[in-house]
This record gives sequence, structure tokens and C-alpha cells, in this order.
Amino acid sequence: MEKVKWGVLGTANIARSCTIPGMMLADNCVPYAIAGRSAEKAEAFRTEFAFEKAYTGYEALIADPDVQAVYIPLPNDLHLKWVKAALENGKHVLCEKPLALNAAEAKEMYRTAEENGVFLMEAYAYLHSPYMDSLRKDIAEGVIGDVDYIETAFITQCYREDFRLHKEHGGGAMYDLGCYCTTMILSLIDSDPVFVRANAEFSDLGVDLATSAILRFENGVRASFNVGMILGVNTNSRFDRLYIHGSRGAIRSEAEYNQEGEIRYRIFKDGGVTERRISVPQNYSMEIEQLGRCILNGDKPHISPSFSIRNAELMDRIFKETGY
Repeated sequence: MEKVKWGVLGTANIARSCTIPGMMLADNCVPYAIAGRSAEKAEAFRTEFAFEKAYTGYEALIADPDVQAVYIPLPNDLHLKWVKAALENGKHVLCEKPLALNAAEAKEMYRTAEENGVFLMEAYAYLHSPYMDSLRKDIAEGVIGDVDYIETAFITQCYREDFRLHKEHGGGAMYDLGCYCTTMILSLIDSDPVFVRANAEFSDLGVDLATSAILRFENGVRASFNVGMILGVNTNSRFDRLYIHGSRGAIRSEAEYNQEGEIRYRIFKDGGVTERRISVPQNYSMEIEQLGRCILNGDKPHISPSFSIRNAELMDRIFKETGY
């Protein structure tokens, strides 16, 4: 099987714990190069994951002609600069969510990808999951009738020393967690939002610790979500929830965003309960393989430019509502 040589631009925790292990499982991927701000970090990753090359600084990796695709897990405020730099050097790019700080940045990145004839995909690993395919199938087949309301939540522990607490880095609950909720809602509702109301609790550093929103769509469906980084102090607790209410029943799930293994959700209908059980492989391997198929076989990115821009536009409206 032909394989894509990947470079990783940064030594972030999500790269170490999620995406690089996913690369090692992907059939069409070669984890080829790693770049870090320090030689020590880059070399540590090279040794741990058997990368062929380690670079100090991001420019050197982007300039390597053998690197075909680049994964970018940098802080949110650095995405625009390094996504464009990689695209302009002819590299295909998978960039961690959220791709951009606003819709204007997202559009600029996708224009750069088109101008350079390369793929750019936003990294929402959970959207590649068979769990999502099963939910969409049940909705499309009318298992719970016409969907009229969706509610979801993603709440985690209190962060301490972390870039996500700093506004200049694009920090806060909405950028870190809310983008999961908005993409979940948009992936299940085939309509555009016509009503957006939101509010947030802000920290002393100006980032939202918790955000709640209510949405209404052109087709009449309503949705709401709650996100927060305030569940506890120095704990690993989190709270994930998805409710989908329809005219003939409801779906309820407590599956975590990006959960793998066996995922279960329940369908409440006609006074009874049906349980779905879905086997989910490592989500990050699926997104690497999917972009690899785009590069090698001409497939279309599963997370399309139009979807990412649509989500960025919705997030812009929420930020305007909250005053972020």
C-alpha cells in the first residue's frame, strides 16, 4: 500500500497522547518527522515514536521535500501562520480544532489551500467515528421521527497553568470545548441557524470559563449546549451528554466526545428502550487515514471546507453574543 509521509509541527500533549498513536495505527501513514521549539523535545518525540527525523523549529520541517502532509497541534493563535506556511510549501495539512479564531481566518486558509492545490482538513477526530454514522443513520431513517430539539454538553475539570486560560492564545471553553458541541449540532441538523443567543462566565484573564447557547434553525429545529472548564479543581472529571428529541421518540447518549471502544446509546420510543452498541476504533487513526486517502486516491475530506466555515461562522455569532 502506498503511504503518506507525515510531519508533526509541535510537541503538544494531544499529539503525544492521541494523534501520533493514531498515525502509528493508520495503514497509509508513515510518521516521518517531528518538529519542536527545542531540540530536546523534538528528539524525545523522535525516540519515543521512532520518527525518522527531528527538527528544531517549524520552518525546517516545512522545508523538507520528503514531508507530504503536516499535522498542526499548536495553540489556536498560531494556526493561521503555520497552516498557511505549510500550504504555501505544498504540504497537505491536518490542523487541530478549532482551525481558526474566526470565519475570516478559516476562509483565508482554505483559499491558500486551493491556490496551492493541496488539501486542508480540520481535525475533529470524533466526526470520523462509526458512532456518528450510526446516529446520522437513525435520524435519516426516521427512527425517532422528525428531530425537533438537540441538547449537548461538554464540561471538564478546572485548568490551571495552561494556554487555554489565556485570551491572546485563543483560550477559553468555547474555543476548546464548544466547537465540539457546535459541530455535533451542525452535523445532525441540515439547516442554517437563524437565531443565536448565548451567555458566558469570564475569568479575570478574559476567557470564558463556561458558555451556554440556544439556537434555532431555518427548518424549525432548536438546539442548546453547555460547555465549561469549571467542573472541579485538579480533577480529571468530565461530563458529556447528547440528547436528540424527535416527534416519535428520543436518543440519549452519555458517550464522551472522541470516545473509542464500545459506545452505547439508547433509543426511547413507543414506551420501550432500544440500545445501540457500536464498536469504535481509535478515532485519530481514522482521520489520518481519511486525509491520506484524499492525498493518494483523490477522496474528498470528510470534514469539508464548507462545514468548517459554517461552524466558524456560528462560533463568531456566539462570541458576539457573549462579548468575548
